Amino acid sequence: MSHLIIAEHLYRYYGNLCAVDDVSFTLSKGEVLGFLGPNGAGKTTTMQMLCGNLAPSAGLITINGYDILDKPKSAKLKLGYLPDTPPLYRELTVNEFLHYCARLHRLTRGHISKAIQTAKERCGLREVANRLIGNLSKGFQQRVGIAQAILHNPDVVILDEPTVGLDPIQIREIRSLIRELGQDHGVILSTHILPEVQESCTHVQIIQHGKMIFHETIEGLNRQMKTSILQIKTRRPADFNTLKAIPGILSVEGLPGNITRLHHDNTQNLNEHITETAVRLGWGLIEITEIKQSIEDVFVKLTESSRRNVS
Repeated sequence: MSHLIIAEHLYRYYGNLCAVDDVSFTLSKGEVLGFLGPNGAGKTTTMQMLCGNLAPSAGLITINGYDILDKPKSAKLKLGYLPDTPPLYRELTVNEFLHYCARLHRLTRGHISKAIQTAKERCGLREVANRLIGNLSKGFQQRVGIAQAILHNPDVVILDEPTVGLDPIQIREIRSLIRELGQDHGVILSTHILPEVQESCTHVQIIQHGKMIFHETIEGLNRQMKTSILQIKTRRPADFNTLKAIPGILSVEGLPGNITRLHHDNTQNLNEHITETAVRLGWGLIEITEIKQSIEDVFVKLTESSRRNVS
């Protein structure tokens, strides 16, 4: 599979500050890449370099084979971009605005009408085509912003915080649209909403202090989220030394009320072994529970680990 985006060893300095530090990744057709990072991590700088708005201090970016520095016009023709604030003219109707954008994209007159109809159809805008953009809801304005980004049928679509400020129904609709776009394009989705990555993306990457600290498929992320903590409640206190001797147990934590938390290697299923041990030694096992991690837990763990390594 050929890559639509290849970013190799990207660096960006502001004076002595290294905002992006040796970042590399690829994007292919059919992939929706969730791009995450705390404020100040270098995410926005990376996005600006991908769009050609900011030159890297070092490194290479190609968009569908075109070097964005050597052939910027050819590369940018393959890009569609929705910034966090959609670039809309509120005094125009949807049709007027999309026609204007089509001219900016230099679509030929013979292709403009079909391109507008296709974008409206994909973004669910047919019923509001003749309404002023300023009179549309925030959700429909976001749809118009996405429509202008895909109007010229680019290979790569970059969406910056596309669901900020939307209500739950609008968020669901935009996420569905993003998944649909991912079937025919390569999509990069920048977001601070962690569950959005699970809902919309096929891959996820996290940047911290300018460095890429995590790059995985959603399946890989879900493996990270699998429980690595078992909690048992017993009538009698459990013996910590016995539990620590069980292969796969990394540490044991006691809590009030004869509750014990067992941190373990998440590649092993220890439920049966722990249950047999508790019954054999007469601890009076009441319950055994898996403590599941959320995507927020994984994100915090990764970023805190990176912060400790930097300091």
